[in-house]
Amino acid sequence: MATKWGILSASKISHDFVLALEKLSPEDHKVVAVAAKDISRAKDFADDFGISTYYGSYEELGNDSNVDVVYIGALNHQHYSLTKLMLERCKPVLCEKPFCINAKQLDELIKLSKAKNVFLMEAMWSRFTPAYQKVVEVVQNGTIGTVLHVQANFGRQMSNIERIWKKEVGGGSILDIGVYTLHLVDTILGPGKPVFIESKGTLNSHGTDENMSAILEYPEGKIAVISIHTKVEMDCSAYIHGTKGTIKIHEPFNGSNKVTVNTTNNHTSSYTFVQPDTRKPTIFPNSVQLRYEIDHVRHCLKKGFIESPVVTLNNSYTVQEIMDRLRNQIGVHFEDYDTSP
Repeated sequence: MATKWGILSASKISHDFVLALEKLSPEDHKVVAVAAKDISRAKDFADDFGISTYYGSYEELGNDSNVDVVYIGALNHQHYSLTKLMLERCKPVLCEKPFCINAKQLDELIKLSKAKNVFLMEAMWSRFTPAYQKVVEVVQNGTIGTVLHVQANFGRQMSNIERIWKKEVGGGSILDIGVYTLHLVDTILGPGKPVFIESKGTLNSHGTDENMSAILEYPEGKIAVISIHTKVEMDCSAYIHGTKGTIKIHEPFNGSNKVTVNTTNNHTSSYTFVQPDTRKPTIFPNSVQLRYEIDHVRHCLKKGFIESPVVTLNNSYTVQEIMDRLRNQIGVHFEDYDTSP
């Protein structure tokens, strides 16, 4: 039987999520409901994607017995309260990145997930793309030797977008795009935590981070260097340097479809992963690749898992803790959010 999805929030990323889901077999996946605070937005979304049921409240979606799993594509500051709402109703949750505003919130959700024995996962789609899978394969088989250095940049001119500059919705470069750089670092140098973190960044007039650069030191002399920016365009590629070679994840590294491996014996291998076209353009680059994490969730649910073996809750918690540390170092302080939906 198909996994029946409920979409929570008729957002831009929810739009791309359903477009990606449409590329999977309807025998495996089906969107059966969507909810938004504004019922007219929910209706428009449902009409656009041929979804049979729409709601003007999130509680109604949580109470829908026809929904097997909920995808949360709401704004950052709502992730904690909405995930909690769904878990309390024993609905498995795939929550968009960043999982929460801080590690304290995520710790509560992890405990609730385990207490309810209900699946919970952060929607870090990058870690399921063929490009990332190839990178992990190359690193693990020793082609580039021992990895000692990871570098990742992510810069786009988007400081005028409300979800980026506005503190009240959990804005800032670290939570919105820095999370991608940190999950890459965790993929390659984790799952352990860095032993040293040093960061610098610039805040806007609202006290939200516009940019940030950091050095993270891991055991055995391994170093990660990350830079993120919301006011300049950067080469959003990533590089993984080992004692025998280098891997380049071509931009945008978080949704890349190309990987190049150069070894010290002058051997170069390039891998390009062709993606299917969606029935209309996605809003975010290469986001048709969301389909890989969607399929992974179905696999987890069929196996009875309550967390992903690829993006574990510990992976997400480690990244969340690092983001807390980075924000604290550059002076970004969020108010405690209302825990009610």
